[in-house]
Amino acid sequence: MNFHAHYAGVTEPVETCLVGSGSFGRSYLAQSRRTRLVNARIAVDMTAEAAGRAFAAAGFAPSEIALCETAAQARAAWDGGKCVAAASLDIVIDLPFQLLVEATGSPEGATQYSLAALEAGRHVALVSKEADSVVGPGLARLAQQKGVVVTPVDGDQPSLLIALASWAEVLGLEIIAAGKSSEYDFVLDAATGNVTCNGATHALPALREHWLPGSRSIVANAAERARILGEAFPLRAVPDLCEMTLVANALGFSADAAGFHAPPARIPEIADLFAERSEGGLMSGTRCIDVFHHLRLPEEASFAGGVFIVVRCDNAETWEMLAGKGHVVSRSGKTAALYLPRHLLGVEVATSILDAAGLGRSGYGEDYRPRQDLVAVAQRDLAAGTALVMGGHHHSIDGVGAEIRPAVPLAAERPAPFYLVANRTLVRNVRAGDAIRLGDVEIPGDSGLLAMRHRQDALFATEAAAVV
Repeated sequence: MNFHAHYAGVTEPVETCLVGSGSFGRSYLAQSRRTRLVNARIAVDMTAEAAGRAFAAAGFAPSEIALCETAAQARAAWDGGKCVAAASLDIVIDLPFQLLVEATGSPEGATQYSLAALEAGRHVALVSKEADSVVGPGLARLAQQKGVVVTPVDGDQPSLLIALASWAEVLGLEIIAAGKSSEYDFVLDAATGNVTCNGATHALPALREHWLPGSRSIVANAAERARILGEAFPLRAVPDLCEMTLVANALGFSADAAGFHAPPARIPEIADLFAERSEGGLMSGTRCIDVFHHLRLPEEASFAGGVFIVVRCDNAETWEMLAGKGHVVSRSGKTAALYLPRHLLGVEVATSILDAAGLGRSGYGEDYRPRQDLVAVAQRDLAAGTALVMGGHHHSIDGVGAEIRPAVPLAAERPAPFYLVANRTLVRNVRAGDAIRLGDVEIPGDSGLLAMRHRQDALFATEAAAVV
C-alpha cells in the first residue's frame, strides 16, 4: 500500500491535544514537528510547567511555548500561534483540536479525559492500555454513537498486532497464535554465562547448555530455560497480558493459558513453540494469544517488543520455497512465524490519528467488545487493609499478578479487572492464588472508571439482548 495515496483525501493537518507528556507523549510531540498532516500544539500534564518542558524536549523554543492557567490564556496563546501548555483539559477543551491523544497511563485519568473528549465531539487515540483493558470497548461504542472514533495507536503492540493478524486473515492464513515479545530481551554473554535484561545482569551459565535445542524437544528446552532464568528474573509482566487483552477483544482470540505460556525463545523457534500440541507445540487450539521472552546474543538484533503471528502452512511447496528465502518455518514444516520486530512509540502514532480523524476508522476494527478481562490474582496471602499501590515502569502491584479470563459483568463476588483494583485498599483477606473480587476492595463512589465499567456492562448486555 502507498501511504501517500492512502491519505490523499486528508488535505489539512489534524489538530491534536496530548494529555500525558511522559516518554510516549514526548516522542509523539517530537515527531509531530516533522509530520505534515498532524499538528501537536496543545499538551496537558499535572502542571503547565511539566507540559511546557515536554514541548521544550521536543525542540520547541521557549518563545514558542505558553504556560496557560486559564481558558482565556489558552485561547490567546493559540491565536498567537504558540504551543499551549496547561495543567487541566478543561483549560484547552474549547480550542479547535480534532483528536485527543490520551497517554497518561492512569486508569482513572484516562477514562475521565477520554469521556470528556467524546462529550466534546473529539476523536480519541487511547494510548493508556490500563484503562482500555477495563473500559476500552465501552468507550469505543460511545464514540460510535457520537459519530467519532476511539482507536488504539500504532507505535504500541496491540494496534500493530491487530493489523498484522487481520492482514493475515484477509489473505486466508489460519492463525494458530498471535503475540509479542516481552519488552526487554534476555542477552547472553556466551563467554561468561552472564545474562542481562533491562539493565540487570546475573550469572546463569547453565543457560548455555540450553541455548540451542539440538535434537531435543524445543518445548522441553524452553521449559529448562524458563527454570534457569526464573531463578534471577521475573518471567511474567502484567503489561504483556494487558496488551494482549486488547487484541483478544478486537479479534476474538483467547489465552490458551490464563497466565500465558511465555516461553524463553530465539526467533527461529517461534513457529515450533506456538504450534498446536499435536504438532509438538504449546497451543491446545488456534487463534490464541501469548508472549515469548526473546533470547539473543549481544551481536544479534533485538525483537524490541515486536509482534508475531504463527500460521498454518497448508501448502508444503509454498512454504518450502519461503523457508528457502529465510522465513521462520517449524521443524515439521507445518507452521511458520511472521513478525514485525519493532514498535516506535509516539514516532508512528500519526497513522492512527489520520485513520481516525481523517478516514473515520478505528484500529480496533468494527466489533471491539469485552470478550476477555485482565483479572487481578493474589500472588501471596493479602490481608484486609493492604493498599494495592500501582507503581513503577510496568504499572505493577506488589504481590498481585494477572490472568486473562472470559469477560463477565461486574459483581461483588466475581473477579475484578486488574486496573480497576489498582490503587484501592483491600477490605477482605485474599488468599494466594485467588482472584481479587470486586467486593474485596474499597472503591470510592466517585470513581469514573467504575462507573464507566458498569456503563460498558449495561451497553453490551443490551446489545446481546437485542440480538436474542
